[in-house]
Amino acid sequence: MELFIAVLASIISIVNPLGGVSIFLSLTQGYSKSQILKTSLHTSFYFFLILFGFFIGGYWILSFFGISIESIMIAGGLVIFISGLSLLQGKLARGRAVDQKVRKEAMDSSDIAFSPMAMPMLAGPGSISLLISLHSEYPDWTNRLIIIGVIVCASLIVYVHLRFSNLFFKILGEAGIRGVSRIMGFIVMAIGVQYVLNGVKSLL
Repeated sequence: MELFIAVLASIISIVNPLGGVSIFLSLTQGYSKSQILKTSLHTSFYFFLILFGFFIGGYWILSFFGISIESIMIAGGLVIFISGLSLLQGKLARGRAVDQKVRKEAMDSSDIAFSPMAMPMLAGPGSISLLISLHSEYPDWTNRLIIIGVIVCASLIVYVHLRFSNLFFKILGEAGIRGVSRIMGFIVMAIGVQYVLNGVKSLL
């Protein structure tokens, strides 16, 4: 249970599904309720597949490129730190590589579930590098199954946030969402620093 809570807190902090609410609403303007439901479901499903795939394939990714776990921890920690810094500065979309060009392409697209919502908006480099690190950090499959359960739970949380995005926006407003995102940004920065320190410590 401690592992489940710790990993879930880390992933949700990095993914920050609440921060994606305003972007999701802007990309789904004019959508019917059934379209929002379908897009929310597909986004959470793609989100699960991306994180699950990188977690399971983490070992082969490291082996193929000849990358040490310490390198992934340091590089991933830096990416997580930068992502947290973007949240802290209120630059969520920019930190997730969702610029005006990406927004325009999404508005012209018939399906935004995979791109840009599932990737890079939600399943970005920070969460992916974290899961690759966790794959090597926990070689026992009992722990790995717990982490897979965390990915499932995180996907459900993403679905709830997107499915009821209008409700979250009405309750919190843009200012409230930005405020929560900045708090999450500080936590994410701390997670990034910790991973860098863990990687350096392991190397030394």
